[in-house]
Amino acid sequence: MNIRSLTRGDGVVIAAAVLLLIASFLDIYSVEGASDSADIPSLWGSGPIVLGVVLAGIIGAALVVVARALPQPRKVAGLDLGQFGVAFAVFAAWCALGNVFDPAGAFDNDGGGSGIGAGTGLILALIATVVMAAAAVATPLVPALKGALLPAPRPAQPQPYGGQPQGGYGYPGAQQPSYGGQPGQPGQPQGGYGYPGQQQPQQSQPQQAHAAQGHAAQAQPPAEDFAPFWFAVPVPRPLFAEDGSPTPVAELAPGTWYLAVEQRGSALVAQTQDGRRGVLQDTSGIQRG
Repeated sequence: MNIRSLTRGDGVVIAAAVLLLIASFLDIYSVEGASDSADIPSLWGSGPIVLGVVLAGIIGAALVVVARALPQPRKVAGLDLGQFGVAFAVFAAWCALGNVFDPAGAFDNDGGGSGIGAGTGLILALIATVVMAAAAVATPLVPALKGALLPAPRPAQPQPYGGQPQGGYGYPGAQQPSYGGQPGQPGQPQGGYGYPGQQQPQQSQPQQAHAAQGHAAQAQPPAEDFAPFWFAVPVPRPLFAEDGSPTPVAELAPGTWYLAVEQRGSALVAQTQDGRRGVLQDTSGIQRG
């Protein structure tokens, strides 16, 4: 699970679920003329409200958040978990609305429910479930709710494939060993014609300059038009297979950094954190690291 793929709409759903949990411990009724010390049950004292409002709303919020955090969508009976979560949230809001309008239930038919109204807990439960259902439905539709809930961390500078050489023969700036050995070591020639540091005949200088230029040209890294870079997407986008098949191999989520390893026209070949590669066709609005 990747919590950085959560959106602002998911944050509203989580906040509404917390408010619903708090409301479940408050009064279910408000009785006219009752004293402050009256023992009025909470929402947990009514089975229909617990099942239809409290548990349905919390389960719906959990399904919406879990479905967004999973790398691949999970389906039950052909429906995504997020769709089940939206249905639970709407059902909880509907049940809360009915209980607010008629908190006493069937007691009103015999006049036994006179003076009984919706309590603080029931009213807050209605507000929480309505906000939860609205956020769950509107998140895929409203651009402001699609933004990442958590900011993406700044990635480290990507290293070229194979790593950076740390020195040695042929690396620019590294001291190159002489063909004649190192001076001062036993068993190595300490002078003479051809040894570095000794004066050479004038006719050998052009050859030495030509050889030095050849080594410098070999030490230069080859120029490339594209360098790998890190990027993040503003909204979830599919990553298609490199062979051109229309089936996505992964989904890039906001709030996560991915490595672009190749450019194909306006598309990018991206690599996910688990090593999967694919083609990102829609590169509009990406954030470069």
